[in-house]
Amino acid sequence: MYTNKSSKLSILVLFLIFVTVFTGCIGGTTPVTSSVKVGIVLIGGLGDKSFNDSAYRGIEWAETDFNIEHTKLEPEEGGDLELSLRNLAMMEYDLIIGVGFSFIDAIPTVADEFPDTKFATIDANIPDKSNVVSLSFKENEGCFLVGMIAGLKVKDDGKDTAGFVGGMDIPLAHKFEAGYMAGVHYVYPECEILSTYVGSFTDPAQGKELALAQYDDGAWVIFHASGATGVGVFETGKEAKRYVIGVDSNQNYMGYIEETGENFGLTSMLKQVDVSVYLTIKSVIEETFVGGTEIFGLNKTATIGGKEYYGVYYALDEYNEDLITPEMIAQVEEARDKIISGEIIVPEEI
Repeated sequence: MYTNKSSKLSILVLFLIFVTVFTGCIGGTTPVTSSVKVGIVLIGGLGDKSFNDSAYRGIEWAETDFNIEHTKLEPEEGGDLELSLRNLAMMEYDLIIGVGFSFIDAIPTVADEFPDTKFATIDANIPDKSNVVSLSFKENEGCFLVGMIAGLKVKDDGKDTAGFVGGMDIPLAHKFEAGYMAGVHYVYPECEILSTYVGSFTDPAQGKELALAQYDDGAWVIFHASGATGVGVFETGKEAKRYVIGVDSNQNYMGYIEETGENFGLTSMLKQVDVSVYLTIKSVIEETFVGGTEIFGLNKTATIGGKEYYGVYYALDEYNEDLITPEMIAQVEEARDKIISGEIIVPEEI
């Protein structure tokens, strides 16, 4: 029987395709692939080492596990958020995430225009829309725990003052402050707490100046809840050799002085925005996305990459292992259990 070269080539190509597919199936190394497209809008962009970076980390985790397609838009503070959201929706992104309370008006407007597009917002509660999920956190619970650590450190070191530097003077920031103050006073009722708001989440210079004023007034530990403004707080902490508590992401390393090997990053209040973003993307991929409100607190856990995460928590690592004693950890963990059980009620307002 006669077979031409073209037929032989076609058979060879089909055979190679079969071998490639079959090998991939039995080898188990082919990554999970998703056609889901995710867009994220970050006011002020990446590089805050805090809130925005945490949100984007969730995108990166999802890219690793699901091979999603994604893009980010980084408008400045005061930029046209509706325009950013609408552009992504018009490009047929399946899930669009707005990071921050500033999306409280923009997302409902654009979500109504694009009812087949799914939206998620962090810190902006938007109820009663089937295509919008609001990712909320019990920040006051995590702040209570780091407040305990601050109070115990101040007391153990024979000092009497702690500090708080907030970003914008808004109800959400008050929630951080209220939890922190309650935690400090839970272990050290006599401790004085200084409190100042910068008026911005993106002003490290002002954060540095206000932190210096608090240290000059006797603060031994300052908890900053101020986004990128906190970079300035850490700079002042290292210069003054006083302690700083980070926020949202693990910022313990930001208090490290390489020349001396000293570290003044006491701990960080972990607000696991990354976990919430990852789980939301996962729900879209698995077609289990539900609009409404998803709340992340001490009792909310998730396992990602073999590691368990809490909705909010406090950071322990090699940078602060010599700053926090086992006795301090035991007290904090006991309080954590009491918060989850309802024995301790953490205030949300000052």
